[in-house]
Amino acid sequence: MKNTRFGKFLLGMLVVLLLSACSLNSPSEGNESSSDDENNDASDETKVIGLSISTLNNPFFVTLRDGAEEKAKELGLDITTVDAQDDPAKQVSDIEDLIQQGVDILLVNPTDSAAIVAAIESANNAGIPVVTIDRSADGGEVVSHIASDNAAGGKMAGELIIEQLGGTGKVVELEGIAGSSAARERGSGFNEAIDAADGVEVVARQTANFDRAEGLTVMENIIQSTPDFQAVFAHNDEMALGALEAISAAGMTDVIVVGFDATDDAVAMVEEGKMFATVAQKPAEIGAKGVETAQKILNGESVDEFIPVELELVTK
Repeated sequence: MKNTRFGKFLLGMLVVLLLSACSLNSPSEGNESSSDDENNDASDETKVIGLSISTLNNPFFVTLRDGAEEKAKELGLDITTVDAQDDPAKQVSDIEDLIQQGVDILLVNPTDSAAIVAAIESANNAGIPVVTIDRSADGGEVVSHIASDNAAGGKMAGELIIEQLGGTGKVVELEGIAGSSAARERGSGFNEAIDAADGVEVVARQTANFDRAEGLTVMENIIQSTPDFQAVFAHNDEMALGALEAISAAGMTDVIVVGFDATDDAVAMVEEGKMFATVAQKPAEIGAKGVETAQKILNGESVDEFIPVELELVTK
């Protein structure tokens, strides 16, 4: 009887030990499953694009932003947009904030091509890829740049003016923000065309910072100091529209005004015959291509260092 009771005791202890072992293994298996779920969630997490725009006071950049946001929605990407309000210091601060938020990639439309370098280098140090759109940066590591050929567009405008003047005449040039690549390149292309025409000269050249109100004021001052001119080239449509207002107020009816960007207001003025032409960029396409390029980079695909967007002249 003693042996029988002892055998039953041993059997009971063995069952207890086996049950304990099973219960110890169960949480481990559960934790492994939980870890796998977490890894799957991380891999499926929606990627976030940070978009830094130079200014949303300009309709061109509003359209660019809209093109980017629509494409991001289509591709299932999140996008956070910040407006630098044409302030280089604010843009650097905005980008630092986006880096702290942990965006996966940055699309940057610089207010100032030199001032933006510090922010791009901060993104480089954080391992965040950078793509510039419409305006380039003077430094930092940029994976790709998406823009129209601004120099070619400026040359296109210059050649059109020369043709309309019959190879002889005086021209005013309204320049954009001095530190921006767009102002440098558009001015370079325009002046290349003018320099090749012996009978055409630039009699006044001033910055109006891509702004319509400044375009009006600067043009008023030029009319007072240098009233003898037959054409105006403005580095963007906002300045061209301001200049057009000043020219109209001064009763000057035969001045050829050419802008750049093909914003809705400018195209309307061209169609009415009040503005002669504008060089058409495609801001919505620039924004969309920026997001498409960002997705390729995030997927580990190679992209071109420069992705051009076509230009065309818009005339009546």
